Amino acid sequence: MPRRKFTREFKLSAVKLVNEQDYSISQAAKSLGIEPASVRGWVEKFSNEDGVPPNGEGALKAELRKLRKENARLLMEREILKKAAAFFAKEQP
Repeated sequence: MPRRKFTREFKLSAVKLVNEQDYSISQAAKSLGIEPASVRGWVEKFSNEDGVPPNGEGALKAELRKLRKENARLLMEREILKKAAAFFAKEQP
């Protein structure tokens, strides 16, 4: 089966469905007749470009997802620092 090629405009329209019109990735893929993995990759690739700023509900979801990921990372770092401080406090004479 030959691999299908899509234009940049088609890919951007798929990204806009997700970012601006609040479609889920699977809903956008189904409505366009393509695989969800393709849409997911395009969203990751084109959402960070200057020409396609995410906005609307999609942007809020993307920002919330990013902030939650950052929060989890910061909580993990804090726990590591607490354990390190406790470890070194025990070693002090």
